[in-house]
This record gives sequence, C-alpha cells and structure tokens, in this order.
Amino acid sequence: METTTKFSTRALTRAGIIAALYVALTYLAGLMNLAYGPVQFRFSEALTVLPFLFPEAIPGLFIGCIISNIISPYGVLDLVIGSAATLLAAFWTNRSRSRYFAPMPPVVANAVLVGAMLAWYEAGFGAGFLPAFAYNALTVGAGELLVCYALGLPLLRVLETRIAGSKQSD
Repeated sequence: METTTKFSTRALTRAGIIAALYVALTYLAGLMNLAYGPVQFRFSEALTVLPFLFPEAIPGLFIGCIISNIISPYGVLDLVIGSAATLLAAFWTNRSRSRYFAPMPPVVANAVLVGAMLAWYEAGFGAGFLPAFAYNALTVGAGELLVCYALGLPLLRVLETRIAGSKQSD
C-alpha cells in the first residue's frame, strides 16, 4: 500500500510563494553581503518559522534554499549542507509545540551544520577545525537567532492573529 501526502492547490501555491520569497529575500541579503559566510543575516530565514503553522512551508523552504544556494560561494557543499540544515529545521519547527520555541530549530540546525561546513571549508578536518567550528557556529547561530526571533517570531504572531480572525468571520 502506497502512502502519499496530498496538498491542496492552496497549500501548493503557498509553498511556491514561500520558496519564491525565500529566494528573493536571500538575494536581497546577498546584495548586502549578508547571505553567505560566517556572519549571516539572511532575511529569508525569518520564514523558517512558517512550518509551525503551515506544513507545506517545509518543501517551500527547502526548494527556496536550494535555489538560493546555487550562487553560494561555497558551491555544492552549501547547496547540500545548507539546504539540508533548512530542511531539518523545517521538519523540527513543524513539530514545535510552542510558538516561542518555533524559531529555535533553524538557529540550532544552521549553527551546527552550516558552522561545520564553513569550518571544514576554512580548515579541513585538521587541528584548526574545532576553533573554526566554534567561531562559525557562534556567528551563524547569532545571526540566525537575531533573524528568527526579531523577524520570524513577530511574523508568526501576525499570521496566527490573521488565521484566528479569519476563522471567527467564517
């Protein structure tokens, strides 16, 4: 017996819009040299809270991240690891029980996975890996924390309010 997940047309449209917004916001951050590297402030990462409300945000974020990472200076490594961090964070966020915890999975996933990727890119797996990892995990995690909580959490609150308001008017 085959199991498939079916999304409505509305959900597929929402996933596509999320992917497009993620790409546009990442490219905007890239124009300011904030999208790639040890110090990141990707505005698009604010969208990583969306799986808390919309499961269809998971593939939207993943596809948006893949497209965004095509131009990454870290090449295929970022395409795979950076996108995997976003996918893992999206699944984890979808499982969050609290809106206040929803921004934390992207912070942890990116700090660890992207921090490790950048450390390997800079130092390989030699003696310099651990100090490079500590630095990159801290800087990537701090940028992610700022974006996810300063932009993502308010976005989540607004969307929850709008959803609650639209259900009351039905």
